[in-house]
Amino acid sequence: MIEQLNLFGEKQEKSTDWKWWFKDYPKSNGLKVFSCFACGGGSTMGYKLCGCEVLGCNEIDPRMNEIYVANHHPKYNFLEDIRDFNKRTDLPLELYNLDILDGSPPCSTFSMVGDRENSWGKKKKFREGQKEQTLDDLLFIFIDTVEKLQPKVAIMENVEGLLLGNAWAYVQEIYKRFEKIGYKVKHFLLKGEEMGIPQTRHRVFFVATKLNFNLDKIDIYFNYEKVTYGEIKGNEKGAELNKNTIAYKYIDKYANENDLRLGDVFKKVGEKERCFSTKIAWDKNVLQTITANLIYIDGKEKTRIPLNSIISAQTFPQDFNFLDKTYSNVSYICGMSVPPVMVKRLVTKLIESGLFDYKLKKE
Repeated sequence: MIEQLNLFGEKQEKSTDWKWWFKDYPKSNGLKVFSCFACGGGSTMGYKLCGCEVLGCNEIDPRMNEIYVANHHPKYNFLEDIRDFNKRTDLPLELYNLDILDGSPPCSTFSMVGDRENSWGKKKKFREGQKEQTLDDLLFIFIDTVEKLQPKVAIMENVEGLLLGNAWAYVQEIYKRFEKIGYKVKHFLLKGEEMGIPQTRHRVFFVATKLNFNLDKIDIYFNYEKVTYGEIKGNEKGAELNKNTIAYKYIDKYANENDLRLGDVFKKVGEKERCFSTKIAWDKNVLQTITANLIYIDGKEKTRIPLNSIISAQTFPQDFNFLDKTYSNVSYICGMSVPPVMVKRLVTKLIESGLFDYKLKKE
């Protein structure tokens, strides 16, 4: 086997932990976590893979909350708008003594493929039927939650688009808001394919703390081999496509490994680009970002990619209970959640940096 090296000639680590089961959780390390905007529990599982105890969650979506409860059995579960959660005067004392407060505010308003500026300040409603709410201010609402609960560390995640264009003003305001409530903050752009995650998912993480700790000490460098679609697919086959569909015909006749979307194929043959959400997977490539409205076709087999490939690409456990294991449901839950192993990698770095030595340092 040829040794994998990066551009600097350094040997790369081989990632195998993208395939795991709930039984693989390690023993508790004593760190207490609470998760906001929990969705399917992607970040929750990442913390648990580091040995943290996740006490519970806040989630607005009834269907997502049902899935979260079925898989993670939270001690505390608050199904409500985080604005209502922040108004509570009956929260358990444990939530005021957290090591980590986690939050992944809905990010579609900052996505580079969404409405971006046109949606800022406007109310939006997701498909699951919860009440309308503005989304771009949820970053700051979460900081209000930090101020209320006073965790030692807060970790907030969002899309890469938050760092681009006019959205940078939000980043500047995030720093101001954290500093105003007595927290130092630093952000990191993490790229899934560099972390042994089987997809090119890029996310920005804000790490804030009120501890006497220099955040510049955190080493956030990752050097993993890329995990390709062929590696996670194995011998599985996905659902068959109707051979009479445009997708099947155009991929069969015109597509090659350079075409990553069906729209690329249309453009190549001189037709109007369309079907922007339909992606094409090739064995030698890393899958593109798993999204909530995913349509992913195996370019070689001319089938949908296997369901387990979506689960593995998102680094969800193989025995995760989706309640309804269909393409639309699995894609939605995975697309709306943080890849657990991405959070595991980040928190491992934070632990190694000494951020939690107040609790984990061995005598």
